[in-house]
Amino acid sequence: MQTAILIGQVIVAILLVVTILIQEKGAGLGEGVAGSSGASSFQTSKRGAEKVLGQLTVVLVTIFLGLSLILNFI
Repeated sequence: MQTAILIGQVIVAILLVVTILIQEKGAGLGEGVAGSSGASSFQTSKRGAEKVLGQLTVVLVTIFLGLSLILNFI
C-alpha cells in the first residue's frame, strides 16, 4: 500500500512540475508584487488554457499534500 501511494506521489510531483513550468512566465502574483505596469496587472483575468493550467496546478497541489499526509501517518 505504501509503495503504491509513493508511486502516485512521484507521478503527481512530476505532473505538478510540468504544469508550473509551462505556465506563462511573469504572470500571476509575482508580476503584481514586482510592481510592473501599474494597475493593468490586476485588471486582467485568466482565460482559456491559462485558467485550466491554474486550476490543474491547485488540484495537483491538493492531491500532493493529501498523499504526503497519508504517507506520514502510514
